[in-house]
Amino acid sequence: MMAGYTPMIQQYLRVKADYEDAFLFFRLGDFYEMFFEDAEKASQELEITLTSRDGGGKERIPMCGVPYHSAPQYIDQLIEKGYKVAICEQTEDPKQAKGVVKREVVQLITPGTMMDGRGLNDKENNYIATITSFADETYGFACNDLSTGENRVTLLVSFDDCLNELSLTGAKEVVVAHDFDGELTRKMKERSVMTISSEDDTEIKDTFAHLLEKITQDKLSITISRLFNYLYRTQKRSLDHLQPVTTYQVQQYMKIDYYSKRNLELTETIRSKGKKGSLLWLLDETMTAMGGRMLKAWIDRPLIDKEQIEYRQSLVETFIAQYFEREELREMLKEVYDLERLAGRVAFGNVNARDLTQLKRSLQHVPKIKEIVGHLPNKKAVQLADKLDPCEAVTDLLDRSLVENAPVSIKEGNIIRDGYHKELDQYRDASRNGKTWLAELEKREREKTGIKSLKVGYNRVFGYYIEVTKANLHLLQEGLYERKQTLTNAERFVTAELKEKEALILQAEEKSVELEYKIFTEIREFVKEYIPRLQALAKLISELDVLQCFATVSEQRHYVKPSFSEERRIDIIDGRHPVVEKVMAAQEYVPNDCLMNSEREILLITGPNMSGKSTYMRQIALTAVLAQIGCFVPASEAVLPIFDQVFTRIGAADDLISGQSTFMVEMLEANYAITNATQNSLILFDEIGRGTSTYDGMALAQAMIEYIHDRIGAKMLFSTHYHELTVLEKELNRVKNVHVSAIEQNGKVVFLHKIKQGPADKSYGINVAELANLPTGLISRATEILHILENTKSKNEDIQTNEQDVAKEEIAQLSFFEQPVKPKKNEFTQKEKQVINQVKELNILDMTPLDAINTLYKLQKKLKG
Repeated sequence: MMAGYTPMIQQYLRVKADYEDAFLFFRLGDFYEMFFEDAEKASQELEITLTSRDGGGKERIPMCGVPYHSAPQYIDQLIEKGYKVAICEQTEDPKQAKGVVKREVVQLITPGTMMDGRGLNDKENNYIATITSFADETYGFACNDLSTGENRVTLLVSFDDCLNELSLTGAKEVVVAHDFDGELTRKMKERSVMTISSEDDTEIKDTFAHLLEKITQDKLSITISRLFNYLYRTQKRSLDHLQPVTTYQVQQYMKIDYYSKRNLELTETIRSKGKKGSLLWLLDETMTAMGGRMLKAWIDRPLIDKEQIEYRQSLVETFIAQYFEREELREMLKEVYDLERLAGRVAFGNVNARDLTQLKRSLQHVPKIKEIVGHLPNKKAVQLADKLDPCEAVTDLLDRSLVENAPVSIKEGNIIRDGYHKELDQYRDASRNGKTWLAELEKREREKTGIKSLKVGYNRVFGYYIEVTKANLHLLQEGLYERKQTLTNAERFVTAELKEKEALILQAEEKSVELEYKIFTEIREFVKEYIPRLQALAKLISELDVLQCFATVSEQRHYVKPSFSEERRIDIIDGRHPVVEKVMAAQEYVPNDCLMNSEREILLITGPNMSGKSTYMRQIALTAVLAQIGCFVPASEAVLPIFDQVFTRIGAADDLISGQSTFMVEMLEANYAITNATQNSLILFDEIGRGTSTYDGMALAQAMIEYIHDRIGAKMLFSTHYHELTVLEKELNRVKNVHVSAIEQNGKVVFLHKIKQGPADKSYGINVAELANLPTGLISRATEILHILENTKSKNEDIQTNEQDVAKEEIAQLSFFEQPVKPKKNEFTQKEKQVINQVKELNILDMTPLDAINTLYKLQKKLKG
């Protein structure tokens, strides 16, 4: 197949064969070129011109390209769409090549391995994950952020848990074995995982062995090794910034499943899929990119360890009390760049002088941060300050070696300070003196010839020259200069002396640039040795940043420090929804209490639409999340249990991609909660059963309440429009009715947004429809129909009551009840057991009177028979 193509195209095809799932950026001079299908697809995705060239075959081959210097922006576009890009560079000097210049792929850029560019969000991690399926139906899950070097691994018992971890990490790429289950792959793509990659090598390489020293389980080692080997194979460079692998268990944190995280809008809103309007948006008063990433991680994984929570609370409380110190700290943190990603760029080899200057400036503020925190009246703060490592040697070296405003390029000079390196100073002196000599030469030659327009210039092709316009050529003495180049309006000349100086100047400049690059790489290698210390420093500064952020928000919004109940008691006084309160701004938010204990495990919430039932439910869950990440909470008083899990089913959400209806999604989410909840969980169910017939929905809703009440014992808030369910308060001793109050004024409904004890008296559905500006005639007709239905229902209830009374009277006269079945010697006969079981299965009072009597007669006869 290749035989008909030119040697260069054959080379391209050989390289492309190893990177079939990526766009191959093939370096040709100052361009990256693409051919064949890559060219056709790239021209569409990047909106660039598709052309063609002679490839040596029968037909011209498709071709497109992008300039080398602007390639990053095109690469970003492709990565954002989930593609991979293989960078193929020239690996030998074209001048020394005997045939086709050698080329090879130097890096594979993928959505999960971005190190810079617009694909990286400063305050978000960029995770790549891996999932390994084991024979015992457990799953290894690991993730890495290549830009920071973070590595985490865990063992999970179901693929649903894997999907939940994917949603928490937001992984853009997942690495699996070549033969990974196709159905599971489909499920990952439904969760917005753009790129699925393959890696079968799970051998622990010596390069990474030191990162796995604390891992004792083979399954975990295999899982993380798969990911490391993929990174090593695709990045083809030093990964010295990779941090030791951290193992974790999902049970170490409050578990918030994918649906609940979405419903509560913890890090993004349901409608816009953006940060604004989420809990993260409310809380983010962090001053550093590192702190922003840690804040999101803490929200995704609230703590369940009381001691860890109270450690955070203690520091938040101190920062609130020490206002001036906190403000001074915020000013210092503002000057700290992203130490984690700077360290990653150092190891990766793509750091430049500006990056290192940012590192230096950041480290210069660490001593002051250390001083501020070290003087806080809190022992934990002092201990934290003691751990802050300013890395003085790095600061000193960077301050002595690098100029302040260095260019982006590290191969064109002008990045090293004068006086730092003796040999470099000598080259620079020769270059600078040479240029001074050139200026003096120009002045001297003008005086000698009398030509005021004579100039000494430089050209990359011809070097230095003396230029004289043709109008002034007659003023030159014969043989004064040696002719070098003829232009339209001028002639260029050289002299022996100028040739000699040119050699000295150009040699000095060339050697100066080469030496600067060498010096820079030496500085980079020195800084690389400090990467573990820089990463440790970054974590501590991130922690300080998040804690001051909690203090800032808590003080501004008048939050209080919550305490934790061992008796699983919720006692929230004047609680508010944190995000809604902020959005309302000048409007006054109506606070509400929430009281739950061993006698009030389930709150059955009734009230009209738009009255605030869902908001009330969400605010309880968000208060729990805030408390367990160590922040203060929006209330005047708050006592909470430590929840192990939060489950929510709030609002409709069709799963159109997988073809599931709203009702099916509702049932799946409800099932997930009921299956996984424990006594220490919090469940929020909003309007369960709306997607089916009234009786079906009501039956399901009641059954769920009974199941959770009798078998699980979790705290639950259950809002409903099925007012018939309010009778459960009498039947289930830990169910209590509450309602969101509303009143009618002049035929209009007024929502008071206040939670009160007892059930709601009506639904106000027509009133809400009127508020939505439905046609007046329609509202009037709906009111008429409602009155008819209510009257009919009332009559039916009276008839049913009378029939039931008659039935009860008839039943009471039956010998079946006059001579109740009693155990004989503590045992029943087989026939008696059958009759008793049938009685248990029948709900006599739900039958018509005649059916109830007939049924009991038959049972009596069977028992006597």
